[in-house]
Amino acid sequence: MSPARVRARRGEGDKLRKEILVAVSDLLDETNDEAAVSIRAIADRVGVTPPSIYRHFEDKEAMLAAVCAVVFVKLTDGITEAAAAATSPIEALAEAGRCYVEFGLEHPEHYRLVFMRSYKDEMVDHSELRPVLEGGEIPESHPLFSGDALAGSQAFKALYDLVDAVLVALPKRRRPDVFTTTTSMWTAMHGITSLRISKPDFVWPPIEDQVEAIIWPWREAVRAAV
Repeated sequence: MSPARVRARRGEGDKLRKEILVAVSDLLDETNDEAAVSIRAIADRVGVTPPSIYRHFEDKEAMLAAVCAVVFVKLTDGITEAAAAATSPIEALAEAGRCYVEFGLEHPEHYRLVFMRSYKDEMVDHSELRPVLEGGEIPESHPLFSGDALAGSQAFKALYDLVDAVLVALPKRRRPDVFTTTTSMWTAMHGITSLRISKPDFVWPPIEDQVEAIIWPWREAVRAAV
């Protein structure tokens, strides 16, 4: 058990919240097991009492959601950095895809919590949001994209912009819808990532080769158009 923590001074609540999130994230990476995270375990790790945790998070689920939001900011930053170092829009998209897969494999439990959990809530039709999303906007006022979900939404927007930069090189009459293409790209990268997480003992080819296999048709389409 960690030594008792000195009571936080006024205004140090944000500091404790960040320490809690770091502790949760570290424990997820160390154990790859959501069950290892509990209010008691995190309180002991940080050196506080459970009531101190509850002052910042309603329950374990809220704590996990906040941690995943923080980690997904890193994904957005990684995609942005990878794209900035690329020599062309198609290379930027390829680098973003590779970054996505490597991020998921580096944080498998974070990734599983966000994208591979069984959906237990009642299904809600959000089709009214499609025109907004197809226009490249993220409706941050909507519960589906606000709060802790916003970080993941911003990662999607970063991918959307990269896809848009690739498709603009194609003739308009042959140009597919940006939103549909972005979700398809996401689906492909998720497939690579989730299967590698759930089937680590399979004989997988190099990540770069798998990503290139997804990107190749678009690379050829852009080359033909140019």
